[in-house]
Amino acid sequence: MTKDFLFEIGVEEMPAHVVSKSVKQLADRTGKFLKENGLGYKEIATYSTPRRLAILVKDLAEKQADIDEVKKGPAKKIAQDADGNWTKAAQGFARGQGMSADDIYFQELKGVEYAYVHVQKEGKSAKDILLGLDEVVKAMTFPTKMRWDSRDFEFVRPIHWLVALYGSEVLPVKLLDITAGRKTAGHRFLGDSVVLANADDYVEALRNQYVIVDAAERKDMIVSQINDLVKENNWQIKLDKSLLEEVNNLVEYPTVFAGSFDPKYLEIPDEVLITSMKDNQRYFEVYDQDGKLINHFISVRNGNREHLENVVSGNEKVLVARLDDAVFFYDEDRKYPLSHFVDRMSAVSFHDKIGSMAEKMDRVRLIGDYLAKRFGVDGQELADFDRAAGLYKFDLVTQMVGEFAELQGVMGMHYARLAGEDENVSVAIKEHYMPTTAEGDLPATTVGALLSVADKLDTIIAFFGAGMIPSSSNDPYALRRYAYGIVRILLKEGWSLPFDQVIPELVDLLDGKTPAKMPKGREEESELAAFIRDRVKQFLQKNGYQYDVIDAVLASSEEDPSEILAAAKVLATHHDDEAFKPVVESLTRIENILKKAKFDQAGAVDESLFEDRSENDLYNGVESLQGAKSHADLYEGFVALQPVIDRYFDVNMIMAKDERVKNNRLSQLAAVNDLAKRLGDLSKLVIK
Repeated sequence: MTKDFLFEIGVEEMPAHVVSKSVKQLADRTGKFLKENGLGYKEIATYSTPRRLAILVKDLAEKQADIDEVKKGPAKKIAQDADGNWTKAAQGFARGQGMSADDIYFQELKGVEYAYVHVQKEGKSAKDILLGLDEVVKAMTFPTKMRWDSRDFEFVRPIHWLVALYGSEVLPVKLLDITAGRKTAGHRFLGDSVVLANADDYVEALRNQYVIVDAAERKDMIVSQINDLVKENNWQIKLDKSLLEEVNNLVEYPTVFAGSFDPKYLEIPDEVLITSMKDNQRYFEVYDQDGKLINHFISVRNGNREHLENVVSGNEKVLVARLDDAVFFYDEDRKYPLSHFVDRMSAVSFHDKIGSMAEKMDRVRLIGDYLAKRFGVDGQELADFDRAAGLYKFDLVTQMVGEFAELQGVMGMHYARLAGEDENVSVAIKEHYMPTTAEGDLPATTVGALLSVADKLDTIIAFFGAGMIPSSSNDPYALRRYAYGIVRILLKEGWSLPFDQVIPELVDLLDGKTPAKMPKGREEESELAAFIRDRVKQFLQKNGYQYDVIDAVLASSEEDPSEILAAAKVLATHHDDEAFKPVVESLTRIENILKKAKFDQAGAVDESLFEDRSENDLYNGVESLQGAKSHADLYEGFVALQPVIDRYFDVNMIMAKDERVKNNRLSQLAAVNDLAKRLGDLSKLVIK
C-alpha cells in the first residue's frame, strides 16, 4: 500500500532569489533521506511561494521492506578460537547484523565451514521514519540565515508553521517548539487559514484561499496575463526570464497591471529608464510595434484586481520619483566636459594595494598598445583605442553612475557621444565591461574587444602581483570570470596570444612604470599564465567537447587558446576514425619509450648514423610534417606517417648498444613526439 505524503514549512517572506533553489534542495534532501531509509516512492512534487516550501511525495510506501535473509560471515577457524570461544571477528560480524554471537551457526561451503546468521527484521513504518524529517530541515543551507528568539537554530527566515500529512493522518514532526499539524495559511490579505483533510487536498485548498502553490502554474498565469495586456494595447515586451522568475517568487496570487509615466522622461537614455523599472522596481518595460521604448510599464501585484487602480497609482508615483532623480543626475553630469571627470580618476582607488583608477588606465593603454601590435590593429582603430583608454573609467565619478551603479560603461558611452567622441571610442567605453557574466555578450567592435582584453589582463596581473590570488574555493575579485572573458574574446576575434610568452613581456613592460607590484620571477609569471590558459578548459566544456579530448589538448605544447581550440576540433572530428587508433597507439608508444629512457635532451638528428632506409623515411616524414600549416594538416600527416613509424620499430633496435646510434634514434622519436604534442597528450584519449 502507498499514500501521498505532504510536508510544508511555513515561513516569513523569503527573498525571491532563494525560493526556487530552496524548495529543490528540500526535495533533493528528502529524496536522499527516503532512499537511505529504504522507503520507495513514485516522485516528489515541489510547491513554493514566498511564504512556504512544500513537497508532495507521491505513492510513498507505508513501510520498509521486511528483511529475511542469510548473511555469511568469517570462516569457523576465524570465528572461534581453539577453545571454541567467539572471537572479536565473530562478535563484530553478528553485531553488524543487529544480532548476537549466540545467533551464529556454521555451514559448510566448498569444504570450508563458515559462520552464518539468519536475519529476520520487520521493516519500520513510514510514519516512524518520517518523524526524522526535522533533521532534513536542519541540514538545509542558504546564502544567508536568520536566528530568532534565543535559539541556535538558523533558517532562511523564521518558521511559523509545519504541515505533515501522510494521507489523512497527521505526523507530529517537531522542529524547535513547532509541531506539525494539518493547518496551513492562506494568502496574507485575501485568504484564511485552512485545515487540510488529506495531503492531496493541498493545491486546491490553498487555491481557494488565493494561494497558487505551484510555481509553474503561477508563472504561466503571469505570462498569460502579460500577453493579454500586450495584445490588448498593441504593445511589445521583452520577457526577461530572470525577472519573470524573481517576480514569480514575490507573489502568491498574481495579478498583472500596467502603469504609465510622463513621455518627457523618454528623453533620458533607454538604459536609465529600463534600470529604474527593471532593476529597482521589478517592472517589465514596454515597446511599441517598431521596437521603441514607450512610457508604459507592466508589473505584478500579490493579490486580486480589487482596488487595482490604487496599486497602479502608487507604483507610478514611486517610479516617477526615481525618474526625477535620474533626470536631475543626467542634467548635472552634462554640465561638465569629460576632462572634468577624467581629472578625478587619480582620486578614485582601484584597490588600496594596487593604486588609483588613473594608474590603471595608464597601464591599460600600455597593454593595449602592446596587444595591438600582436593582433595587427593599427591606423584609426589604434588611435580610437588610445583615446578610449584615456577616458573609459570616467563615468565612475558621474552622479548617474553614483546612483545607478548598474550603468557603469553604459553612461560613459552616452556621455562620450554627447561630448562628440568618435562612435568607436564611445562604444568601447561600454564594451570594455563585456562579457559581464560568464556566458554574456562579447564586444562587437575591435576597439571594444581590445580595450576589454587589456583591462582584464591588467586586473589579473595587478591582483597576482599584490598576492591576491584566487584559491580553489574563493575568488572575491572574479578573476576567473575575467580570464574566461579574455579567452572567449580571443577566440571570437581569432587573436593569437600565447600566455607563457606574453605574460613575462607584459610584466617587463609595466614594471617600473606603475606603483602597482608586478609578479616576480618565472614561477609567478608561469602561474599567472597557467591561470588564464586554464579557462580554455571551461570554454571546451561549455561547447560540448568530450572529457578525454579536453584532457589531451590541455596537455599539449600549445599555449595559445586558438591553437588549443584548433587541436580540440581536429581530435573531436577524427576521434572515432578507423585510421586514428593505430596513430594514437604508435605515438603513445613513442612517448612511453622516451619516458622510460628519461630522454629529454634531444639534439639534432645525424643522418650519417642511419643504418636502415626506415630511418631516412622517418626523417623525411618528420621534415615534411614540420611544415604543417594547421592541426588538420598535422593530423593527416600523422595518418600518412603511421606505417613509416611501424616499419621503423620493426627493423630498428631503439636502445642500440652504440650510444651514439641510440641517442640519434631517441632524438628522431623526440622530434616526432614534439610534433604530436601540438595535438596534445594522445595517451589521454579513450579510443574504441
